[in-house]
Amino acid sequence: MLKRVARLVLSLTLFAIPSSSQSKPAAVNVAEVQKIAAEREAVINATPSDLQQRFERDKIARLVADRQSQLRLDTEKLVALTAELKQHVDKTGGNILSMDVIKKAQEIQKLAKSVQDKMKNAY
Repeated sequence: MLKRVARLVLSLTLFAIPSSSQSKPAAVNVAEVQKIAAEREAVINATPSDLQQRFERDKIARLVADRQSQLRLDTEKLVALTAELKQHVDKTGGNILSMDVIKKAQEIQKLAKSVQDKMKNAY
């Protein structure tokens, strides 16, 4: 019964014409429509365990993408900090290190350790 209702709702939404497209004729990409229809049919015919597995795969994919974007941001910050450290070291004398340089180096070390841990715990 639930499958019938879902099939009916999905078929109605598939063939329903949006109000914005009534004013302008839109180009229909047949391949996209067939792909969407195939995906909806797969969802309708899927068992609960299949849906749960698909949900888990999607969740993992989102987590991997989030982790990857966070690693990119951290490495960009790491590059910026190392450039700042180089500038500070170049400004100071040969044998003198300021507290700012030491703090910057510690911050770089912490961030590098964080990036390394994130990469190790990838899987």
